[in-house]
Amino acid sequence: MTTIKDSVHDYIELGPVAEALLDTAPMQRLRYVRQLSTVQLVYPSANHTRFEHSLGVYHLASNAVDQLDLDSALADRLRAAALVHDVGHGPFGHQTEAAIERHLGRHHDEIEWLLAATELGAVLEEQGLDPAAVAATVDGRGPLGDLVSGALDVDRMDYLVRDAHHTGVPYGTIDHARLVRAFRIVDGDLALADGNVATAESALIARTLMNATVYRHHVSRIAGSMLDRASERLLADGEVAPENFARLTDEELLATLADYEPTSDLARRLRDRSLYKRALWARRGAVPDRFVEIGYDRTRDLEREIAGEAGVDPSAVILDSPGDPSSPESRATVVVDGEPRRLEERSSLVAGLDACAREIWRLGVYAPPDDLAPVREAAATVLDVDGDPAP
Repeated sequence: MTTIKDSVHDYIELGPVAEALLDTAPMQRLRYVRQLSTVQLVYPSANHTRFEHSLGVYHLASNAVDQLDLDSALADRLRAAALVHDVGHGPFGHQTEAAIERHLGRHHDEIEWLLAATELGAVLEEQGLDPAAVAATVDGRGPLGDLVSGALDVDRMDYLVRDAHHTGVPYGTIDHARLVRAFRIVDGDLALADGNVATAESALIARTLMNATVYRHHVSRIAGSMLDRASERLLADGEVAPENFARLTDEELLATLADYEPTSDLARRLRDRSLYKRALWARRGAVPDRFVEIGYDRTRDLEREIAGEAGVDPSAVILDSPGDPSSPESRATVVVDGEPRRLEERSSLVAGLDACAREIWRLGVYAPPDDLAPVREAAATVLDVDGDPAP
């Protein structure tokens, strides 16, 4: 049995299925896709990759299936799904996901096509596993699919502790070993054993704080928005086929953007960290509902309207309006006094943390430093934001 030394989980033991899967090109590609993409522009040590994260998720899934005492076929399927769960990610992970979905209509969790088109599927079949069943598990479907993709899954446990470790931010440090040991199967579904409300709450608290300090940091959001616009230009102009774009690594995408004249300036800005700045940074209560979580086409129309009002080139305005925050962990099932209940039904912390998530929500409008003043004034007018729109 092969053993790998990991910075978070110490030693990770690989079974024969995992060894065979790791030697495939789609898995090795994940060495060149950073886990936190543009967050590295804020936290320089956040250079860990989706490859090591995949190993961590595999390790936690292995521990979970061992203590749940599952039959070997289901256990092997869950381990394999945990290992390959991120193989569908495009370059820069979530930062290009929206562009890929617009052009391919496919989410990164939908990997059945990839298993069929690459050696991954052949390896799974050689190891006695059904690629379609593994793909369904990655998408949270099938028996115990919520262990890999659910309200409180091993994916979330690993990325919280791993991201905290590599950024140096302590807020994501959770007792993942306790969470895994608390897993039970109740009426065919995954739940946490009696006495673990606080254990589940810890994951919700951790993700809320990591959102505030890491995942939704304004510098990362600005860089991610710039990357999205540049990626869209590449795809819309037919410079790269969507299928090929989705299989690029981070560096391959930056090189492609740099080589294409319409996107070369954005590529340079991303490489040099010469980013757009915040022209507007508005709290949820200050933003009319009609400008929250708007579609891509409507967003681009508003950007052009703001640019016209400001008298600047349309490329100088980026509007970033996220959806209202959600808390998947609050839907986790916890056994309380012998009865399975959703965490949100038994935890007084959920409402407070939902309010906290809403408090850190911001609508952003970004522009080059030289255009900030006119864009700020125009954005406040077009988006009907009262008061001082400055960050």
